[in-house]
Amino acid sequence: MSCAQLMIVSNTHECFQVLDLDLQTSKSMNRPTFRSISPILPVETLEFIFSHLERHELIPVLGSSSLFHNTASRVLYRAVTETSSVRAVQLIKTLASNNTYPKYVRFIDLDFANNIITANLLHLLRRVLQRVNLLTTLILDFSVTDNTADVAWIFEGCSFSLTSFTSSMRCDRSLARFLATQPRITELSLRGFDMVYDFELEPMALPKLEHFRTVMSCPDIIREVLKGRPVQSVSMSLHSGDVNTSLDSLLLSATAIKRLTVMSFESEPPITLLPLIADRLPQLEAFHLVVLMTNYTQEILLELSASLAQFKALKYLTFMAPSVPTSFNDERSIAEAWSKACPTLQTIILPKGLVWFQRDENWACLRDSEDWVRVSELLEE
Repeated sequence: MSCAQLMIVSNTHECFQVLDLDLQTSKSMNRPTFRSISPILPVETLEFIFSHLERHELIPVLGSSSLFHNTASRVLYRAVTETSSVRAVQLIKTLASNNTYPKYVRFIDLDFANNIITANLLHLLRRVLQRVNLLTTLILDFSVTDNTADVAWIFEGCSFSLTSFTSSMRCDRSLARFLATQPRITELSLRGFDMVYDFELEPMALPKLEHFRTVMSCPDIIREVLKGRPVQSVSMSLHSGDVNTSLDSLLLSATAIKRLTVMSFESEPPITLLPLIADRLPQLEAFHLVVLMTNYTQEILLELSASLAQFKALKYLTFMAPSVPTSFNDERSIAEAWSKACPTLQTIILPKGLVWFQRDENWACLRDSEDWVRVSELLEE
């Protein structure tokens, strides 16, 4: 980034004021008129400026001039994000009727979880999806009622190529067929119902998938997504009765899983869960565990040391659980015990939310900006 760009970004509104003054200067003083703004500030620079405006600041710019409109619209419609169903519908109508805006869209995040949408709106959304050919990230959430039906038909006829896809729609044949048309997806998140509607992916589907997240307690879906694909990062839920089956699914990835996030609804303590994970994923580098159904004491947490000793490459560990009455010194002793059992550990986050890391052979707590820098460096290694 050049010094000139930094000066522009430092005070966007001041830059606009300078432009306004230029526009109001008379031609007799040989000052630039509106038509000569483009050579002075290239379109790329204007777009850079506009990218630092909030949405409510950017909308008025659209009506200021044709030059500003064309440039600002690229920024405004690059990411289509709405949690308000009313505004989301308005956006969909605009993109469905305008021939210019859809080509700017790279990111769509629409939330209809609290509304039941009509067939007409789905057809309108389908039309939009067929027009946003350069879309790379798509997030769609529907209501429980809508997710009981086949919604994935809205992807028929789409030509975009996604790198990230997130949706609450049910896992069925239609969704599987759509995913088979998206070979560039590296991040996939399925957060629909546990019920599976004949969800079977083609063997060659999702060849570049690296990150998979699901909140469903459905080993069949985890197994179907991971099987033969280079998934390195998984976020999943564990429920009683499905623990071993779900964990076995992790072995189907074509590459070793390095990062695992588990939300456990299991009533059994982690002292039984950790060995199950360590046996399957001894080379795990990052493990984040959130336990919701079991209470813990400092003594129980200290007992987990023996289980952590089975991990051979674990660097980052997070453990969150309810009702852990630990003090600051208690957490320090836990971090020290865990690091002795698992010497590869670099950072530990315990129930108080404090970040512990090793400094000068001792375990310190994240307290000041210097510590933040140190932890950031560790996470980037």
